Amino acid sequence: MMNYTIFYTDDDEDDLSIFADAVESIPQKITLQTYSAGDKLLDAIFNPPPTPHVVFLDLNMPGKNGYDVLEEIRNSEDKKDIPVVIYSTSSEPGIIEKCRSLGANCFITKPVLMSDIIKSIEHAITINWNQFVPNKSNFVYKY
Repeated sequence: MMNYTIFYTDDDEDDLSIFADAVESIPQKITLQTYSAGDKLLDAIFNPPPTPHVVFLDLNMPGKNGYDVLEEIRNSEDKKDIPVVIYSTSSEPGIIEKCRSLGANCFITKPVLMSDIIKSIEHAITINWNQFVPNKSNFVYKY
């Protein structure tokens, strides 16, 4: 069984806690590292170990927001291939398209139901990110 490392960044402590509860109920071995700010996430990414299997990234945060963080990861020669899933309350087409154009791998609108949060996390860890090519039909995950 594979061991997955997920980094999740969100300035909302409740969202971090709910996400952690969801991870706990997933049978796969997952190591979750949470961050309350974009600069803390970037510090962790640029100072491994560990290196994340996938990053879940909220967009609306004070300081470095999700767009800023995504751009810094994609502009880094040795970190640009880390899969980034935008995990946002928004479902606006313009925001989704901006995230895709900035190089996000997937977009998930934050689910309300715990079962849908679990499905979203399971979806993200089962993707073969080395072969996955985001396009208009598979970029937004519908749980």
